Amino acid sequence: MTEQQRNARFALAVLFGINLMNFFDRQIAGALGEPIRIEFGLSDTQLGLVSTVFTLVYAAVGVPLGRLTDNWLRTRLIAIGVTFWSVLTAASGLAWNFTSFLLTRIGVGIGEASCAPAGQSLIGDLYPPERRARAMAIFMLGLPLGLFLAYMLGGYIGHHWGWRAAFLVACVPGLMLAGLALFIKEPPRGSVEARTSLALPGSPFRSVLRIKTMWWIVLSGLLFNFNTYAVNVFQTPFLQRFHQLGLQDANTISAVSLGLSGAIGLFVGGWLGDRLRVQRPNGRVLVAAFALLFAAPCVFMALQQPQGGIVLFAVLMGASTAMSFAYYSTVYSAIQDVVAPNLRGTAVSLYFFAMYVLGASFGSTIMGALSDSFAQQAMVSAGASTMEETFRAAGLHSAMYVIPILMLLCAGSLFGAARTIAADMRAMQTQTR
Repeated sequence: MTEQQRNARFALAVLFGINLMNFFDRQIAGALGEPIRIEFGLSDTQLGLVSTVFTLVYAAVGVPLGRLTDNWLRTRLIAIGVTFWSVLTAASGLAWNFTSFLLTRIGVGIGEASCAPAGQSLIGDLYPPERRARAMAIFMLGLPLGLFLAYMLGGYIGHHWGWRAAFLVACVPGLMLAGLALFIKEPPRGSVEARTSLALPGSPFRSVLRIKTMWWIVLSGLLFNFNTYAVNVFQTPFLQRFHQLGLQDANTISAVSLGLSGAIGLFVGGWLGDRLRVQRPNGRVLVAAFALLFAAPCVFMALQQPQGGIVLFAVLMGASTAMSFAYYSTVYSAIQDVVAPNLRGTAVSLYFFAMYVLGASFGSTIMGALSDSFAQQAMVSAGASTMEETFRAAGLHSAMYVIPILMLLCAGSLFGAARTIAADMRAMQTQTR
Protein backbone atom coordinates (compact mmCIF):
# COMPACT_ATOMS: atom_id res chain seq x y z
CA MET A 1 0.00 0.00 0.00
CA THR A 2 1.40 3.40 -0.99
CA GLU A 3 1.71 6.36 1.33
CA GLN A 4 -1.03 8.12 -0.62
CA GLN A 5 -3.40 5.17 -0.12
CA ARG A 6 -2.65 5.01 3.61
CA ASN A 7 -3.31 8.72 3.95
CA ALA A 8 -6.57 8.38 1.99
CA ARG A 9 -7.79 5.58 4.27
CA PHE A 10 -6.77 7.37 7.45
CA ALA A 11 -8.38 10.60 6.25
CA LEU A 12 -11.61 8.82 5.33
CA ALA A 13 -11.77 7.12 8.74
CA VAL A 14 -11.28 10.44 10.57
CA LEU A 15 -13.75 12.26 8.31
CA PHE A 16 -16.28 9.50 8.90
CA GLY A 17 -15.91 9.95 12.67
CA ILE A 18 -16.22 13.72 12.38
CA ASN A 19 -19.32 13.43 10.21
CA LEU A 20 -20.81 10.99 12.72
CA MET A 21 -20.34 13.50 15.54
CA ASN A 22 -21.63 16.24 13.22
CA PHE A 23 -25.01 14.53 12.97
CA PHE A 24 -24.95 13.19 16.53
CA ASP A 25 -24.56 16.69 17.96
CA ARG A 26 -27.07 18.07 15.47
CA GLN A 27 -29.77 15.49 16.16
CA ILE A 28 -29.43 15.18 19.95
CA ALA A 29 -31.81 18.14 20.32
CA GLY A 30 -34.45 16.34 18.25
CA ALA A 31 -34.05 13.12 20.22
CA LEU A 32 -34.69 15.01 23.45
CA GLY A 33 -37.28 17.41 22.05
CA GLU A 34 -40.14 16.41 24.35
CA PRO A 35 -38.35 16.84 27.72
CA ILE A 36 -36.85 20.12 26.46
CA ARG A 37 -40.28 21.32 25.31
CA ILE A 38 -41.88 20.43 28.62
CA GLU A 39 -39.15 21.99 30.79
CA PHE A 40 -39.10 25.28 28.88
CA GLY A 41 -42.87 25.30 28.16
CA LEU A 42 -42.53 25.44 24.37
CA SER A 43 -45.00 25.03 21.51
CA ASP A 44 -44.24 22.80 18.52
CA THR A 45 -43.54 25.93 16.49
CA GLN A 46 -40.85 26.99 18.98
CA LEU A 47 -39.45 23.47 19.02
CA GLY A 48 -39.16 23.59 15.24
CA LEU A 49 -37.68 27.10 15.42
CA VAL A 50 -34.58 25.74 17.16
CA SER A 51 -33.80 23.65 14.09
CA THR A 52 -34.71 26.53 11.77
CA VAL A 53 -32.33 29.02 13.35
CA PHE A 54 -29.61 26.37 13.50
CA THR A 55 -29.88 25.62 9.80
CA LEU A 56 -30.10 29.26 8.72
CA VAL A 57 -26.86 30.05 10.54
CA TYR A 58 -25.30 26.83 9.26
CA ALA A 59 -26.14 27.76 5.68
CA ALA A 60 -25.07 31.40 5.93
CA VAL A 61 -21.70 30.64 7.52
CA GLY A 62 -21.15 27.73 5.12
CA VAL A 63 -20.78 29.99 2.05
CA PRO A 64 -17.64 31.89 3.20
CA LEU A 65 -16.28 28.68 4.72
CA GLY A 66 -16.79 27.00 1.37
CA ARG A 67 -14.65 29.65 -0.33
CA LEU A 68 -12.09 29.28 2.46
CA THR A 69 -12.08 25.53 1.75
CA ASP A 70 -10.90 26.22 -1.80
CA ASN A 71 -8.10 28.54 -0.65
CA TRP A 72 -6.82 27.31 2.76
CA LEU A 73 -5.76 24.15 4.59
CA ARG A 74 -8.87 22.02 4.79
CA THR A 75 -7.57 19.85 7.64
CA ARG A 76 -6.95 22.88 9.86
CA LEU A 77 -10.36 24.34 9.03
CA ILE A 78 -12.06 21.08 9.99
CA ALA A 79 -10.13 20.80 13.27
CA ILE A 80 -11.10 24.32 14.32
CA GLY A 81 -14.75 23.78 13.37
CA VAL A 82 -15.06 20.46 15.23
CA THR A 83 -13.53 21.95 18.38
CA PHE A 84 -15.90 24.91 18.30
CA TRP A 85 -19.10 22.94 17.81
CA SER A 86 -18.15 20.32 20.41
CA VAL A 87 -17.68 22.95 23.10
CA LEU A 88 -20.99 24.63 22.18
CA THR A 89 -22.78 21.26 22.29
CA ALA A 90 -21.68 20.88 25.90
CA ALA A 91 -22.86 24.44 26.56
CA SER A 92 -26.35 23.44 25.31
CA GLY A 93 -26.64 21.19 28.33
CA LEU A 94 -26.12 24.19 30.60
CA ALA A 95 -28.90 26.33 29.08
CA TRP A 96 -31.31 27.85 31.62
CA ASN A 97 -34.12 28.96 29.26
CA PHE A 98 -35.25 28.81 25.64
CA THR A 99 -33.15 31.80 24.54
CA SER A 100 -29.90 30.50 26.00
CA PHE A 101 -30.53 27.08 24.50
CA LEU A 102 -31.20 28.65 21.11
CA LEU A 103 -27.95 30.65 21.27
CA THR A 104 -25.84 27.59 22.01
CA ARG A 105 -27.42 25.74 19.10
CA ILE A 106 -26.51 28.69 16.86
CA GLY A 107 -22.90 28.19 17.96
CA VAL A 108 -23.07 24.51 17.07
CA GLY A 109 -24.34 25.46 13.60
CA ILE A 110 -21.41 27.84 13.05
CA GLY A 111 -18.89 25.13 13.87
CA GLU A 112 -20.59 22.38 11.87
CA ALA A 113 -20.67 24.53 8.72
CA SER A 114 -16.97 23.74 8.22
CA CYS A 115 -17.46 19.98 7.94
CA ALA A 116 -19.25 19.25 4.66
CA PRO A 117 -17.46 21.54 2.15
CA ALA A 118 -13.98 20.73 3.46
CA GLY A 119 -14.68 17.04 3.99
CA GLN A 120 -16.19 16.47 0.55
CA SER A 121 -13.45 18.50 -1.10
CA LEU A 122 -10.81 16.32 0.58
CA ILE A 123 -12.52 13.13 -0.56
CA GLY A 124 -12.64 14.49 -4.11
CA ASP A 125 -8.85 14.88 -4.03
CA LEU A 126 -8.14 11.56 -2.29
CA TYR A 127 -10.26 9.19 -4.40
CA PRO A 128 -10.55 8.91 -8.22
CA PRO A 129 -13.95 9.39 -9.89
CA GLU A 130 -14.62 5.67 -10.33
CA ARG A 131 -14.31 5.06 -6.56
CA ARG A 132 -15.69 8.33 -5.30
CA ALA A 133 -19.31 7.34 -4.65
CA ARG A 134 -18.21 4.45 -2.41
CA ALA A 135 -15.81 6.72 -0.52
CA MET A 136 -18.58 9.30 -0.19
CA ALA A 137 -20.88 6.55 1.09
CA ILE A 138 -18.41 5.75 3.89
CA PHE A 139 -18.10 9.44 4.77
CA MET A 140 -21.88 9.85 4.76
CA LEU A 141 -22.26 6.67 6.83
CA GLY A 142 -21.63 9.06 9.69
CA LEU A 143 -25.12 10.45 9.04
CA PRO A 144 -27.25 7.36 9.80
CA LEU A 145 -24.91 6.15 12.53
CA GLY A 146 -24.81 9.62 14.05
CA LEU A 147 -28.61 9.70 14.06
CA PHE A 148 -28.73 6.16 15.44
CA LEU A 149 -26.41 7.00 18.34
CA ALA A 150 -28.13 10.33 18.99
CA TYR A 151 -31.47 8.59 19.42
CA MET A 152 -30.12 5.54 21.29
CA LEU A 153 -27.72 7.30 23.64
CA GLY A 154 -29.86 10.44 23.87
CA GLY A 155 -32.88 8.39 24.84
CA TYR A 156 -30.93 6.24 27.31
CA ILE A 157 -29.01 9.08 28.96
CA GLY A 158 -32.07 11.34 28.95
CA HIS A 159 -34.16 8.63 30.58
CA HIS A 160 -31.64 7.86 33.33
CA TRP A 161 -29.82 11.17 33.98
CA GLY A 162 -31.87 13.88 32.26
CA TRP A 163 -31.57 15.56 28.88
CA ARG A 164 -28.75 17.90 29.90
CA ALA A 165 -26.30 15.07 30.55
CA ALA A 166 -26.53 13.89 26.93
CA PHE A 167 -25.22 17.23 25.61
CA LEU A 168 -22.29 17.19 28.03
CA VAL A 169 -21.25 13.65 27.06
CA ALA A 170 -21.27 14.53 23.33
CA CYS A 171 -18.39 17.01 23.68
CA VAL A 172 -15.55 14.54 24.42
CA PRO A 173 -15.30 12.46 21.20
CA GLY A 174 -15.54 15.61 19.10
CA LEU A 175 -12.45 17.11 20.73
CA MET A 176 -10.52 13.87 20.15
CA LEU A 177 -11.43 13.80 16.46
CA ALA A 178 -10.44 17.45 16.06
CA GLY A 179 -6.92 16.50 17.12
CA LEU A 180 -6.78 13.55 14.71
CA ALA A 181 -7.81 15.78 11.80
CA LEU A 182 -4.52 17.64 12.08
CA PHE A 183 -2.64 14.41 11.22
CA ILE A 184 -4.30 14.13 7.80
CA LYS A 185 -1.86 15.04 5.02
CA GLU A 186 -3.40 17.70 2.81
CA PRO A 187 -3.59 16.40 -0.81
CA PRO A 188 -3.01 18.71 -3.81
CA ARG A 189 -6.26 19.91 -5.36
CA GLY A 190 -7.22 17.86 -8.40
CA SER A 191 -4.46 15.32 -7.68
CA VAL A 192 -6.51 12.27 -8.73
CA GLU A 193 -8.12 13.83 -11.81
CA ALA A 194 -7.02 12.87 -15.29
CA ARG A 195 -6.65 16.57 -16.02
CA THR A 196 -5.94 19.66 -13.98
CA SER A 197 -8.28 22.59 -13.52
CA LEU A 198 -8.00 25.78 -15.50
CA ALA A 199 -8.43 29.11 -13.74
CA LEU A 200 -11.78 30.48 -14.86
CA PRO A 201 -12.42 34.20 -15.28
CA GLY A 202 -15.08 35.93 -13.24
CA SER A 203 -16.82 35.02 -10.00
CA PRO A 204 -16.45 31.40 -8.82
CA PHE A 205 -20.07 31.52 -7.63
CA ARG A 206 -21.27 32.45 -11.12
CA SER A 207 -19.16 29.66 -12.59
CA VAL A 208 -20.95 27.14 -10.39
CA LEU A 209 -24.39 28.62 -11.05
CA ARG A 210 -23.89 28.31 -14.81
CA ILE A 211 -24.06 24.53 -14.42
CA LYS A 212 -27.66 23.48 -15.18
CA THR A 213 -27.41 20.23 -13.24
CA MET A 214 -26.53 22.16 -10.09
CA TRP A 215 -29.91 23.91 -10.22
CA TRP A 216 -31.74 20.57 -10.36
CA ILE A 217 -29.56 19.20 -7.57
CA VAL A 218 -30.18 22.28 -5.44
CA LEU A 219 -33.95 21.89 -5.95
CA SER A 220 -33.73 18.24 -4.96
CA GLY A 221 -31.67 19.16 -1.91
CA LEU A 222 -34.10 21.70 -0.50
CA LEU A 223 -37.03 19.26 -0.94
CA PHE A 224 -35.02 16.40 0.53
CA ASN A 225 -33.83 18.42 3.52
CA PHE A 226 -37.29 19.82 4.21
CA ASN A 227 -38.49 16.28 4.78
CA THR A 228 -35.38 15.06 6.55
CA TYR A 229 -35.36 17.79 9.17
CA ALA A 230 -39.10 17.67 9.71
CA VAL A 231 -38.95 13.93 10.34
CA ASN A 232 -35.82 14.07 12.48
CA VAL A 233 -37.30 16.73 14.75
CA PHE A 234 -40.80 15.31 15.08
CA GLN A 235 -40.79 11.53 14.67
CA THR A 236 -39.82 10.83 18.29
CA PRO A 237 -42.43 13.26 19.67
CA PHE A 238 -44.95 11.68 17.26
CA LEU A 239 -44.22 8.22 18.65
CA GLN A 240 -44.54 9.55 22.20
CA ARG A 241 -47.82 11.34 21.56
CA PHE A 242 -49.67 9.28 18.96
CA HIS A 243 -48.38 5.80 19.82
CA GLN A 244 -47.92 6.68 23.53
CA LEU A 245 -44.37 5.37 23.92
CA GLY A 246 -41.88 6.45 26.55
CA LEU A 247 -38.84 8.58 25.71
CA GLN A 248 -36.37 5.69 25.54
CA ASP A 249 -38.64 3.36 23.53
CA ALA A 250 -39.57 6.10 21.06
CA ASN A 251 -35.92 6.98 20.52
CA THR A 252 -34.99 3.33 20.04
CA ILE A 253 -37.48 3.05 17.17
CA SER A 254 -36.24 6.33 15.67
CA ALA A 255 -32.64 5.14 16.04
CA VAL A 256 -33.31 2.07 13.91
CA SER A 257 -35.87 3.45 11.44
CA LEU A 258 -34.23 6.86 10.84
CA GLY A 259 -30.62 6.03 11.54
CA LEU A 260 -29.34 2.48 11.27
CA SER A 261 -31.47 1.51 8.27
CA GLY A 262 -30.01 4.44 6.33
CA ALA A 263 -26.62 2.71 6.24
CA ILE A 264 -28.06 0.12 3.86
CA GLY A 265 -29.14 2.77 1.39
CA LEU A 266 -25.80 4.55 1.56
CA PHE A 267 -23.76 1.49 0.64
CA VAL A 268 -26.18 0.02 -1.88
CA GLY A 269 -26.68 3.44 -3.44
CA GLY A 270 -22.94 4.11 -3.59
CA TRP A 271 -22.17 0.70 -5.09
CA LEU A 272 -25.02 0.85 -7.60
CA GLY A 273 -24.28 4.48 -8.43
CA ASP A 274 -20.63 3.71 -9.26
CA ARG A 275 -21.66 0.75 -11.44
CA LEU A 276 -24.27 2.70 -13.40
CA ARG A 277 -21.96 5.71 -13.67
CA VAL A 278 -19.60 3.54 -15.75
CA GLN A 279 -22.44 2.59 -18.10
CA ARG A 280 -24.15 5.97 -18.40
CA PRO A 281 -23.32 9.52 -17.22
CA ASN A 282 -26.62 10.00 -15.38
CA GLY A 283 -26.45 6.65 -13.57
CA ARG A 284 -25.93 8.11 -10.10
CA VAL A 285 -28.80 10.58 -10.16
CA LEU A 286 -31.12 7.96 -11.65
CA VAL A 287 -30.42 5.71 -8.67
CA ALA A 288 -31.36 8.55 -6.31
CA ALA A 289 -34.47 9.46 -8.32
CA PHE A 290 -35.94 5.96 -8.30
CA ALA A 291 -35.03 5.50 -4.63
CA LEU A 292 -37.04 8.59 -3.62
CA LEU A 293 -39.88 7.56 -5.92
CA PHE A 294 -40.25 4.24 -4.08
CA ALA A 295 -39.63 5.72 -0.61
CA ALA A 296 -42.67 8.05 -0.69
CA PRO A 297 -45.42 5.40 -0.50
CA CYS A 298 -43.59 3.73 2.39
CA VAL A 299 -43.94 6.91 4.48
CA PHE A 300 -47.61 7.23 3.53
CA MET A 301 -48.35 3.65 4.58
CA ALA A 302 -46.40 4.13 7.83
CA LEU A 303 -48.60 7.08 8.75
CA GLN A 304 -51.68 4.99 7.98
CA GLN A 305 -50.90 2.62 10.85
CA PRO A 306 -53.33 2.86 13.81
CA GLN A 307 -52.33 3.70 17.36
CA GLY A 308 -50.16 0.92 18.70
CA GLY A 309 -49.12 -0.32 15.23
CA ILE A 310 -45.49 0.22 16.11
CA VAL A 311 -43.86 -2.72 14.33
CA LEU A 312 -45.22 -2.01 10.86
CA PHE A 313 -44.64 1.73 11.33
CA ALA A 314 -40.97 1.08 12.13
CA VAL A 315 -40.53 -1.33 9.21
CA LEU A 316 -42.08 1.04 6.68
CA MET A 317 -40.18 4.11 7.94
CA GLY A 318 -36.99 2.06 7.98
CA ALA A 319 -37.56 0.98 4.37
CA SER A 320 -38.17 4.60 3.37
CA THR A 321 -34.99 5.74 5.12
CA ALA A 322 -32.92 2.97 3.51
CA MET A 323 -34.04 4.03 0.04
CA SER A 324 -33.79 7.76 0.74
CA PHE A 325 -30.20 7.59 1.97
CA ALA A 326 -29.05 6.52 -1.49
CA TYR A 327 -29.42 10.25 -2.16
CA TYR A 328 -26.30 11.13 -0.19
CA SER A 329 -23.79 8.77 -1.80
CA THR A 330 -25.07 9.35 -5.33
CA VAL A 331 -26.05 13.02 -5.55
CA TYR A 332 -23.09 14.28 -3.52
CA SER A 333 -20.80 12.36 -5.89
CA ALA A 334 -22.68 13.75 -8.90
CA ILE A 335 -21.70 17.26 -7.78
CA GLN A 336 -18.05 16.22 -8.10
CA ASP A 337 -18.80 14.96 -11.64
CA VAL A 338 -19.94 18.34 -12.96
CA VAL A 339 -17.80 20.78 -10.93
CA ALA A 340 -14.08 21.37 -11.45
CA PRO A 341 -11.80 20.45 -8.48
CA ASN A 342 -10.90 24.06 -7.67
CA LEU A 343 -14.60 24.98 -7.31
CA ARG A 344 -15.95 22.02 -5.35
CA GLY A 345 -15.84 23.66 -1.93
CA THR A 346 -17.70 26.64 -3.38
CA ALA A 347 -20.24 24.37 -5.10
CA VAL A 348 -20.97 22.36 -1.95
CA SER A 349 -21.34 25.51 0.15
CA LEU A 350 -23.81 27.04 -2.35
CA TYR A 351 -25.73 23.78 -2.52
CA PHE A 352 -25.87 23.56 1.26
CA PHE A 353 -26.86 27.22 1.57
CA ALA A 354 -29.86 26.74 -0.72
CA MET A 355 -31.04 23.43 0.65
CA TYR A 356 -30.69 24.48 4.27
CA VAL A 357 -32.12 28.00 3.94
CA LEU A 358 -34.97 27.02 1.62
CA GLY A 359 -35.44 23.44 2.77
CA ALA A 360 -34.26 22.37 6.19
CA SER A 361 -34.95 25.70 7.88
CA PHE A 362 -38.58 25.63 6.71
CA GLY A 363 -39.08 21.91 7.28
CA SER A 364 -39.13 21.80 11.06
CA THR A 365 -40.86 25.16 11.55
CA ILE A 366 -43.59 24.55 8.96
CA MET A 367 -44.12 21.06 10.34
CA GLY A 368 -44.41 22.53 13.85
CA ALA A 369 -46.79 25.26 12.69
CA LEU A 370 -48.93 22.75 10.80
CA SER A 371 -48.99 20.53 13.87
CA ASP A 372 -50.11 23.42 16.09
CA SER A 373 -52.77 24.45 13.56
CA PHE A 374 -54.20 20.95 13.17
CA ALA A 375 -54.11 20.49 16.94
CA GLN A 376 -56.12 23.70 17.34
CA GLN A 377 -58.64 22.42 14.81
CA ALA A 378 -58.93 19.12 16.68
CA MET A 379 -59.54 20.98 19.93
CA VAL A 380 -62.24 23.17 18.38
CA SER A 381 -63.91 20.17 16.70
CA ALA A 382 -64.05 18.40 20.06
CA GLY A 383 -65.65 21.46 21.67
CA ALA A 384 -62.81 21.73 24.19
CA SER A 385 -61.24 24.91 25.54
CA THR A 386 -57.95 23.42 26.76
CA MET A 387 -55.15 22.07 24.56
CA GLU A 388 -54.72 18.46 25.63
CA GLU A 389 -52.00 16.01 24.56
CA THR A 390 -54.50 14.02 22.48
CA PHE A 391 -55.11 17.08 20.32
CA ARG A 392 -51.35 17.62 19.94
CA ALA A 393 -51.00 13.98 18.84
CA ALA A 394 -53.76 14.32 16.24
CA GLY A 395 -52.30 17.60 14.96
CA LEU A 396 -48.80 16.20 14.47
CA HIS A 397 -50.19 13.08 12.80
CA SER A 398 -52.06 15.16 10.22
CA ALA A 399 -49.08 17.45 9.57
CA MET A 400 -46.72 14.59 8.73
CA TYR A 401 -48.68 13.66 5.60
CA VAL A 402 -46.88 16.47 3.76
CA ILE A 403 -43.71 14.35 3.78
CA PRO A 404 -44.53 11.76 1.06
CA ILE A 405 -45.82 14.51 -1.25
CA LEU A 406 -42.52 16.38 -1.13
CA MET A 407 -40.56 13.14 -1.57
CA LEU A 408 -42.27 12.64 -4.93
CA LEU A 409 -41.37 16.20 -5.95
CA CYS A 410 -37.77 15.51 -4.95
CA ALA A 411 -37.71 12.45 -7.20
CA GLY A 412 -39.01 14.60 -10.05
CA SER A 413 -36.18 17.12 -9.66
CA LEU A 414 -33.62 14.31 -9.79
CA PHE A 415 -35.10 13.04 -13.04
CA GLY A 416 -34.57 16.60 -14.28
CA ALA A 417 -30.89 16.41 -13.30
CA ALA A 418 -30.60 13.11 -15.16
CA ARG A 419 -31.45 14.97 -18.39
CA THR A 420 -28.72 17.62 -18.07
CA ILE A 421 -25.81 15.93 -16.32
CA ALA A 422 -24.16 14.39 -19.39
CA ALA A 423 -23.78 17.77 -21.11
CA ASP A 424 -22.48 19.38 -17.93
CA MET A 425 -19.92 16.62 -17.46
CA ARG A 426 -18.62 17.27 -20.97
CA ALA A 427 -18.49 21.00 -20.25
CA MET A 428 -16.46 20.34 -17.10
CA GLN A 429 -13.91 18.42 -19.16
CA THR A 430 -13.39 21.46 -21.39
CA GLN A 431 -12.45 23.47 -18.27
CA THR A 432 -9.54 21.11 -17.60
CA ARG A 433 -6.50 20.04 -19.57
